[in-house]
Amino acid sequence: MFLASREGPNVSCGFERFTLTAMLTIVLLFGGFVVQCYGRTAEKPKVRAITAFIFLDRDNYKAQIFDALKMLGFAKSMFEQDGYEVQTIRISTQPFTEYTVGMKREDILSFARDLDALAVQSNFHASIGPMFLRNGEEQQQASLLAEILENTKMLNASIVVARNGAIDWQAIGAAGHVMKLLQENTKQGQGNFRFSAIANVPALTPFFPGSYDEGNGHQFTIALQSANLVQSAFAGAVDHVSAIRAFTESLNAQAKVVENIGLAIAHQTGWEYMGIDLSPAPLGDISIGGAIEDLTKQPFGASGTMTVAAEITAVLKAALVKQVGYSGLMLPVLEDKRLAQRWSEGKISLDALLAYSAVCGTGLDVVPLPGEISEAGLARIIGDVASLSAKWHKPLSARLLPVSGKKAGDRTDFDSPYMFNATIQSLISP
Repeated sequence: MFLASREGPNVSCGFERFTLTAMLTIVLLFGGFVVQCYGRTAEKPKVRAITAFIFLDRDNYKAQIFDALKMLGFAKSMFEQDGYEVQTIRISTQPFTEYTVGMKREDILSFARDLDALAVQSNFHASIGPMFLRNGEEQQQASLLAEILENTKMLNASIVVARNGAIDWQAIGAAGHVMKLLQENTKQGQGNFRFSAIANVPALTPFFPGSYDEGNGHQFTIALQSANLVQSAFAGAVDHVSAIRAFTESLNAQAKVVENIGLAIAHQTGWEYMGIDLSPAPLGDISIGGAIEDLTKQPFGASGTMTVAAEITAVLKAALVKQVGYSGLMLPVLEDKRLAQRWSEGKISLDALLAYSAVCGTGLDVVPLPGEISEAGLARIIGDVASLSAKWHKPLSARLLPVSGKKAGDRTDFDSPYMFNATIQSLISP
């Protein structure tokens, strides 16, 4: 029985001990059986995010958020009791332009600050969904979105630049405008860490910033930080066949256990489990770049890199669990220690990352750029991502980090715990 609490943001859940114990025992026993059947497994991946989706009602949003936090708190405890570390809990809404319609600019900003204060107080990350632009008002709306992100800490947002295979060039220009404003008006441009231009990204992805809901809410999805599974499978592998086989076994084993926990959470709470984003997200020393180098025996960016990217993606797509979001190889330059190193050395470039995205990943993610880049220059890069997405009908996004006062050859000095610093590369044209 899922019991409602009347104590505001306290996310503890009052479940009957017998019910929780019985359900968790079933999950653990079946999970162990699955791992044994699949064979070799790596250390459990961390759970990057458990994301709840709500259809936000502006007049009742606090109650909705408290309800989501109860489910998320219970879900976190379920994973932790099975030995998984949960890094973040998140709440994502429908496009915020839908629930702020008719509001004055100052009221929208006030609402966003209140929502952010609640997120800070209750320690969750929030996505206010993408902005859908009105013709002729793109610049004004982009400025509003930038101001929201400039004045908040936990809110994430996006602009849709391609959908159903069609490219929105006005939206691309607006996204470039947001990035430039965030560069100029947030510390070291780090506001752009919480904004992305998204192309054909489906609803219900648990990864931020491009997360949103377009249904009735009351659903949740899971994101894994599973680059360690790739690391373990590729370390010491004698050839591609054995490496990919080992990765396939460990991914399927862990994904099945995670899915069973998700189903148990859904059974207990009444929230609908929608699936896992299997993207093997790296972070820090858990490096997808280093794992690929273990297999190619070459620096990331050398010939053979694309082959391994395609092989990893094929394993992800074939996994026998319910999938959501990108479920592709992520190559976030500044979130991966080895990728940041290879970027600094000039061994990978924007064009190389776009080429890899054609067979795998998520586009251009956490890429440092010189501060001199113009809005038009940003728009050209975003347009390349949108064009690639439209051509291959796949979800891609652009999260770009132009840094004021930095030029090609300079090193970034971000103070975010989620990013490594790197040397900025030159652009052919700003």
